[in-house]
Amino acid sequence: MRSYSIQNYIRYKNSLKVKLKKLPNKPYNEYTRNELIIKFMPLVENLARKFPSGEQASGIMNIMDFIQEGHFGLIRAVDRIDWHTLMSSDDIEKTIKSFLAKRIRGAIRRGIDSNRGAMRIPEHKLNEIRRYFSKDRKMVELFFNSIFLSIDVPSDDTDMVYDIPDKSEPFNYTMLNIFLKNIMMKYLTESELKVLVLSYGLDCEKHSAKQIASKLGIKGESSYVRVSQLKKQAVDKLIEKVDYSQVLDYL
Repeated sequence: MRSYSIQNYIRYKNSLKVKLKKLPNKPYNEYTRNELIIKFMPLVENLARKFPSGEQASGIMNIMDFIQEGHFGLIRAVDRIDWHTLMSSDDIEKTIKSFLAKRIRGAIRRGIDSNRGAMRIPEHKLNEIRRYFSKDRKMVELFFNSIFLSIDVPSDDTDMVYDIPDKSEPFNYTMLNIFLKNIMMKYLTESELKVLVLSYGLDCEKHSAKQIASKLGIKGESSYVRVSQLKKQAVDKLIEKVDYSQVLDYL
């Protein structure tokens, strides 16, 4: 951890401890704005300490800087709380912590990004990078890859492999089929849609790569290769476009 003023940190902790003791115990919607900010200041430090503080990761910032940026995020987040939505939640404490934590982490990340070095990457691009390598994206990838199994590709210039019917069972869940159809129609081209529908067996029998190529009018000895390319292209597009929350119920 990079060096920071221990004396300032001790004063901050002691002051916060005193203020927290003075806070009355009452429902969240009865706290004043300042009381709510004080109540969740420990959450800021908890989240800030999860960020790596080495110079390569955080530039000139240290843990106290993280806490400060997190407090800015907390203040902005408190001002944006939708109390109508919050009070209708089954678990108010969990909901408000989740809401605040997301914005606190975002404020700390923005502070790190702006102080890391001379070269600045736009925040929306940084968010794209984080989303691409996130756990959520891997779950979406797992979902679509588990459904749209790879099409057999022939080897040794024979037709035997891709003439073997796919014995795997299709998904028979009505809601899943409706979901898949709507998602595919929204994001895929007509050719991509047909490839996945026929290979998956959505409202029809499953087809081999050779049969799909015939239906799409793809000719030639390597027609199955083009079918496989279309299938991968379609699955990659779904992984890129579909949000994790949309497939959560099926994982």
